Amino acid sequence: MMFTCQDQACTDPRHNHGHGHEPRRGAPRAAAAARAGAPTTVVRNRKGGSLRVDIHCHYLNPEAQAKVAHLNPAERDYSYAYSNALSREVNAKQMRDRAPQLSSIETRIRDMDRMGIDVQAISPAPAQTYYWTEPGLGADLARTVNDRLAEIVAAWPDRFVALGTVPLQDAGLALAELERCVKTLGLRGVEINPSVNGMELSDPRLNLERFFARVAELGVVIFMHPVGFTHGERLMNHYFNNVIGNPLETTVAVSHLIFDGVMERHPKLKIILPHGGGYLAHYWARMDHAHRARPDCRTVIKKAPSHYLKKFYFDTITFDPAMLRQMVDQYGAGHVLLGTDYPYDMAEVDPLRLIGSVPKLTREAKERIQGGNAVRMLKIKRRAR
Repeated sequence: MMFTCQDQACTDPRHNHGHGHEPRRGAPRAAAAARAGAPTTVVRNRKGGSLRVDIHCHYLNPEAQAKVAHLNPAERDYSYAYSNALSREVNAKQMRDRAPQLSSIETRIRDMDRMGIDVQAISPAPAQTYYWTEPGLGADLARTVNDRLAEIVAAWPDRFVALGTVPLQDAGLALAELERCVKTLGLRGVEINPSVNGMELSDPRLNLERFFARVAELGVVIFMHPVGFTHGERLMNHYFNNVIGNPLETTVAVSHLIFDGVMERHPKLKIILPHGGGYLAHYWARMDHAHRARPDCRTVIKKAPSHYLKKFYFDTITFDPAMLRQMVDQYGAGHVLLGTDYPYDMAEVDPLRLIGSVPKLTREAKERIQGGNAVRMLKIKRRAR
């Protein structure tokens, strides 16, 4: 199972564009089928089954980590700042114990095989966005992270595609790195955090309108992953700033992207939400009621908020078949993608069992969730042999 780059604008000589011998990943998208939400051709794995793609899995870059060690980055991490002493101790032990899974590709592949995952769409460890750094350093760190992700994909093109990072603290630098990620490195999108140094992604001070527009123009995905809740003073105990805070951070960010009009202005944006979409994905009717009942809830957007929410994509990390079933019913099987949160302790360790236990899920829907949607969105194609 090998992949080949299909970006006709790509000039990277390391990529195979149908005329060389170096295997690479990617595939043209069936535009009409995608617009209609219809299934595209099923990409098969070595055993003849539909390809199983994990959209939510992280890689920690040791080189980037070393570059900022002297700046004490833990103190800038919401998941550290809003944790009690016991949670900090448990987290430190987890990072030591799981270092091989986070940074060793050989260990990762063994775990993928055990879990039945054919391809991972690897993204940076969420804290390695480094928005808190000075913009020039942030851009350098992003390049370090992205170059290594591209190296991993080049070395194991049959097992990985990648989502990079960009320095959102500077819109111009973020745009430049986005272009490099996609056009030079062949990455399939970017991971971003739901806020930048306490500012919403729609905050005019960040000036990210052009960034969102360019992501949509390039046809790549955004994977929006939190690093705890930004105002977690009440979430210090019981690991609440992850257990409650991560889905809450996603909920607040998505609400701003909807109500501030980002999704209305950029209808082609493809944003994937982790952890089952946070709370909003499962309590959408309240915001629709507010939109009908109050003029201050419809100052920007024209349609019901749930209209824009249905444009998002969601991973399967719900830990409950009934909840996953409800998500499929509400947003459609075409908007749900297999995710694990590998290799952290809040991960779904048996995603195929979870998907397989969803009541009354058709075979077609199951194949789309397990990998078909990711194949389409990330332009993955099995290379003919």
